[in-house]
Amino acid sequence: MRRRALLKGLAAGAVGGMAGFRLPLAAAADYAGKFFAFVQADGGWDPTSFCDPKANTAGEPEINHWAREGDIRQSGNLRYAPFARNTAFFEKYHRRMLVVNGVDAQTNSHTVGVVHNWSGRNSEGYPTTTALLAARHAPDGALPYLSFGGFSPTGGVTRFTRLHGPAEVLSIAYPNRTAWEDDGSGYLLAADWELVTQAHAETIARLASAPRLLPQAARNRRYYQSSLAPAAAEGLRRFADALPSEDEFQQPEEYTSRVTGTYSNELRRQAQLAVLAFKTGAGVSADLLLGGFDTHRAHDADHEWLLGALTDSVDFLWDYAEQHGVADRLVVVIGSDFGRTNHYNAEEGKDHWPIGSYVVMEKNQPWTNRVVGETDDLHFAHKINPSTLRRDDANGTIIYPKHFHKALRRYLGIENSPGAQRFPFNNTEDFRFFG
Repeated sequence: MRRRALLKGLAAGAVGGMAGFRLPLAAAADYAGKFFAFVQADGGWDPTSFCDPKANTAGEPEINHWAREGDIRQSGNLRYAPFARNTAFFEKYHRRMLVVNGVDAQTNSHTVGVVHNWSGRNSEGYPTTTALLAARHAPDGALPYLSFGGFSPTGGVTRFTRLHGPAEVLSIAYPNRTAWEDDGSGYLLAADWELVTQAHAETIARLASAPRLLPQAARNRRYYQSSLAPAAAEGLRRFADALPSEDEFQQPEEYTSRVTGTYSNELRRQAQLAVLAFKTGAGVSADLLLGGFDTHRAHDADHEWLLGALTDSVDFLWDYAEQHGVADRLVVVIGSDFGRTNHYNAEEGKDHWPIGSYVVMEKNQPWTNRVVGETDDLHFAHKINPSTLRRDDANGTIIYPKHFHKALRRYLGIENSPGAQRFPFNNTEDFRFFG
C-alpha cells in the first residue's frame, strides 16, 4: 500500500458527511469567465534574446553573440531576436501577444525579483495575481488555484494546490483506489474504509463547531470546509475522470548542458493538467513553471534550449486548450525574475540585470500585436508616459511590476475585488496597457 496516498485520502475522504455545514457553492458549470495561466521562467530570462532584441553597439561589450550574423526580426508589430525557436513562435502568435518591455525589478536578487515580478511588490506579503483571480472567480472550487512550483503565496485570499503530476489528482479524488485503476479494488476493504470515513466525518463535525477561533484559524477552517464540501468533491472527481491514461501525458523533456548539468521541462504536462482543470470546472487559475534560466555560464547554449522549451510549451498549451475547447477563454502571462546583463562574463554567461519584460497573450483582443515600454541599445529602461504609453523623459516614469499588476487587475476585472482591495497599489500611476 502506498502510505502517502492513503494519508492524502484521509484528508479528502468522507465528503458526504460535510452536509452539516456546507457552504453555498456556485456550480462549476455556471462559470463562463476566463481562465488564467501564468508561466514563470524561473531564474531570470534574457529579453534581449527574446522579445526585446538588442544588436551589438560599436565601442561597447558584445551584448549578444547572435547579433554577429543575425538581424533583428519582426512579426506584425513585434520585434524579436533570431534566436532559439523565436521565429516560429512570433509568426504564429504575434496577433495574440502584448509585450511590455523595460520593466524594472529594482533588484539583482532572485528572492526579491521573483516576489516583485509576480506580486507587484518588492517585499513579501502580497499574493500573486493568480491567487486573486482564484479568490474572485472560484472561492469554493475544488482546486481554484493550481501551482506547479515557483512563487505562489495567497495572502490568505484563497487556497492553492501544489501539483506535480496526475497521480496526485487521482489519489485525492479516489483515495481508496490505486491510481488509474477503476475496477473497484482499493487499498482497504469496504468495511474498513467505512470506518475511516465515519471517523473523519466526526472530526469534521467537531472542527465545524469549535468556538472562538482566531481570525486566521477561522479562515483556514472555512477553506478546509469548502475544499471537502460535496460540490468541491464532485468537481475534483470530474477533473480526475477527465485525465487521460498515464501514457498519454507528456513526459518531461530533458537537456544536458555541457557545463551546468541537466535541465528538465515539465511545462507540457503542467499545461495538460491546467487545461483539464479549467475544462472540468475544478479550477480557474494556474502557475506553471520552467526553471533553469539563471545562465551564469554557457549562456547562449543553455538559453537557446530554455527559450525553445518555453515557446514550444506555450504553443502546446494553446493547442491543447483549443483541443479541449477553452482557448477562447484563456489568458496567458509569461515573465521572469528579471533580465540578464548586457554583456557576457568570463565564462560566456550572463549575470543578473534588473530590467525585464512581460508577455500577455489572449485571442481576438484589440490590445494585442503591440509593444509597450522601451529600452535603449544597452537595455536600460526609458521613462514612459502612463497616458500616451510613449517615451517621455520629462514627465514619464520607469515601468515597475506594480504598474503591470495594477493594469492587469483592472483589465481582468478584479481591481475592486475584496482580495485586491486588501492588497492595493496606492500612489501608483495608471498604465493603460490594455487600452
